[in-house]
Amino acid sequence: MQAIILAAGMGKRLGELTQNNTKCMVKVNGITLIDRLMTQLSELSLKKIIIVIGYQGEKLRSYLGDNYLNTKIEYIYNPIYDKTNNIYSLALAKESLQEDDSLLIESDLIFDNSLFRKIIDNPYPDIALVDKYESWMDGTMVTLDEENNIENFVSKKAFKYSDAHNYYKTVNIYKFSKEFSKHKYVPFLDAYCKALGHNEYYEQVLKVISRLDDTHLKALPLNGEKWYEIDDIQDLDIAETIFATKKDQLIKYQSRYGGYWRFPSLLDFCYLVNPYFPPKKMKEELKANFDILLTEYPSGMKINSLLAGKYFGIKSDYVCIGNGAAELIKSLIEKLHGKIGVIFPTFEEYPNRKKQEELVTYIPDNRDFSYTAKDIMNYFAEKDIQTLLLINPDNPSGNFVPMKEVLELAEWTKKKNIRFIVDESFVDFSEGYPNNSLLHNKTLDDYNHLVVIKSISKSYGVPGLRLGILASSDKALIAWIKKDISIWNINSFAEFYMQIFGKYEQDYSNACSKFIAERKRFLSELQQIDFLRIIPSQANYFLCEIIKQYTSRELTRLLLKHYNILIKDCSTKSAFNSSNYIRIAIRDTNDNNALVNALKELQAI
Repeated sequence: MQAIILAAGMGKRLGELTQNNTKCMVKVNGITLIDRLMTQLSELSLKKIIIVIGYQGEKLRSYLGDNYLNTKIEYIYNPIYDKTNNIYSLALAKESLQEDDSLLIESDLIFDNSLFRKIIDNPYPDIALVDKYESWMDGTMVTLDEENNIENFVSKKAFKYSDAHNYYKTVNIYKFSKEFSKHKYVPFLDAYCKALGHNEYYEQVLKVISRLDDTHLKALPLNGEKWYEIDDIQDLDIAETIFATKKDQLIKYQSRYGGYWRFPSLLDFCYLVNPYFPPKKMKEELKANFDILLTEYPSGMKINSLLAGKYFGIKSDYVCIGNGAAELIKSLIEKLHGKIGVIFPTFEEYPNRKKQEELVTYIPDNRDFSYTAKDIMNYFAEKDIQTLLLINPDNPSGNFVPMKEVLELAEWTKKKNIRFIVDESFVDFSEGYPNNSLLHNKTLDDYNHLVVIKSISKSYGVPGLRLGILASSDKALIAWIKKDISIWNINSFAEFYMQIFGKYEQDYSNACSKFIAERKRFLSELQQIDFLRIIPSQANYFLCEIIKQYTSRELTRLLLKHYNILIKDCSTKSAFNSSNYIRIAIRDTNDNNALVNALKELQAI
């Protein structure tokens, strides 16, 4: 067997990285694509490797030489690489293609070492590696019958999103027998090029062949093996995350701060959302209005304040809508003067907006990081603070201060002339949640010094819309924040979501009740893991102490590497002092069971 690598392209979308080098010389985590590929091929005992070169081809030839780890290399030069597509590069190699069974590979791929053995060991002589379609994939798709015969090749032009559930993406690794190349592929390649020219793709020839009754061209679907095609800078960034070393992979995922939809097989137990809302019908309504929402401007702050007021049943001049709660937190904290009382551990978006000397910190003296309103008042009674922050339930501890006690804190801070900020982003996950919110006109009126912040993203399961609110009867503060942020700070999809929410309020109530039941069940399951101590929570996450067997860092890395599950390592957060704590989001039953099963396997090691 031999290998044929197509490496003549210019890779223009990679910008400066391919200004003086061919695409396969781009490095992923310090190793060039071609070195990785050649090392993988050298382990297959091939007779030779044929590389079709073009752009910066001599540099590649000089770099590799004529032998790579005892495997002979031959080169074919494509002089018109800038005027043709890859069908011409393969046409130049057609004589070689007919000399032996061949692996055909495109040079801009990175993939698991197991893929070559997977395709070589498969008994079918003519086969294409394919993978079930996911949103990141681009290029040629195929459809398969029940026996994995390729029924059709689907070009970009013919791609239909309505049929995407039936598509498989070609990985651009093929195995062709000598007989297939000689009697089918090359004759059709010659005819196709003669009729349609060289500015085409070699898959088009396979598309024609797939229409024959006796094609014998099979597909070999992947089963979770990793691969990625690198066409641009963003592809490179994603590939460096997927194929990072054990040491670096976790850091690379964490530094993305979300966007995990780019990694469809990743189970995200790090970021916090409502797994049971929005309902299917609400999503369908959003989809039905996609075209108009995409092409029209959103309303300004005044109109969206009306919507936010209607959403929560409060006066529009008491509320400011934000592009996520984070936008409002930044504006608010930078506006406030003096020292702020903060309970640690906490959501660090707040204290990170203040200088260290402006923070007065309270760390509860117990293993659960639990506290009451009385604890807060006792600690801060003699402290010089102008603002008190309460996140309720707290993040990451899940500690919850009941409404009666929150109102006691509101009275206490009012008497002491202290601004009182309450973040209730997770309050709807608490037991008795309909009665646990401060978002009522009377409450806001009674406590002019009170500021309530709520993340719609977290409670309502729509983090992609980026929505949050800040509410207060301090109209001067609200007016200042509205001027501080952009007049068009939310998009039309977010605005429309708020507009239609009223029709789905009962669905939301049902979702919260369903969540509370799942949290109770999930807690019972997690308590079976003997290396974890689960801290009670009234939020949509559990803070857990690892009491034996693993460190928090080790467990986080093991879950990511072996199970593609991402959790939050809390050891680096303030107040934990490098202790072994993790935070686990609560997802739906299937996902929660997947995590429990992974933890049970790790427990058995």
